[in-house]
Amino acid sequence: MATLAACATADAKPGSGFLSSYEGLEERTDVVRASVLQRRDEALVASIVRVWVAPAEIFGEVDHTLSEEERRMVLTEVDRQLCYELSERFEIAEQRDDHSALVRIGVTRMQSTDQAGSVVAATANFFIPGPIKVRTPIGLGGLGAEAELLMPDGAQAAAIVWRRDAMVVGTDKPSLSRIGDAHQLAEPLGDMVAEAFSSEDRDGRASASNDPCKRFGPRIRPEGFITGIATGLYQPELSGGRPDRDPEM
Repeated sequence: MATLAACATADAKPGSGFLSSYEGLEERTDVVRASVLQRRDEALVASIVRVWVAPAEIFGEVDHTLSEEERRMVLTEVDRQLCYELSERFEIAEQRDDHSALVRIGVTRMQSTDQAGSVVAATANFFIPGPIKVRTPIGLGGLGAEAELLMPDGAQAAAIVWRRDAMVVGTDKPSLSRIGDAHQLAEPLGDMVAEAFSSEDRDGRASASNDPCKRFGPRIRPEGFITGIATGLYQPELSGGRPDRDPEM
């Protein structure tokens, strides 16, 4: 099982061309489930108070079987998770301006989930108590992305190259949706990007009363959580943000 789980994690390889610079990227050795390369200028990121989060875009390998709507749903979830994670560390600008740092993110890989394998896994997991799930090693989905934090003058303050596949053994739920894995992996992606862009001594922030991230959907979707417990399956439609994503938002 451990060997299969290790094989399910894809290597992060820089060079898609999305980032303004790949100089100084170093491999993180403290991350188990994902492959991560990152760099951070501590002085620059410590000086940033407010960020504008540009809409996620596709810039790389996407499973050709995924429809435009399915791709848009994954991008919407990347937007939602990234905005909420960053809002716990930075002030989020509602519009782009000359005084805010810019966060750019490109999805460089989107791999579909095998639905038949998910049915088998869901049936098996019915008899396994607890949050740990067992997946078939065939047909696991995945997600890859590159993101950077740019100062108002365009200087790169931080960058990350991230890639992860669903795990054979772990907390990734099987799904009957072809984007089930890519969609739920947006959460650890958002968390890792926000961590990479934050200085070590940055204090956490309380949620703003007028939440600028609500345009992407609610922070929590209890219906998705409840359905997941009842069925053992992850349903993107009940777990993500707005399906009618505006690329100019």
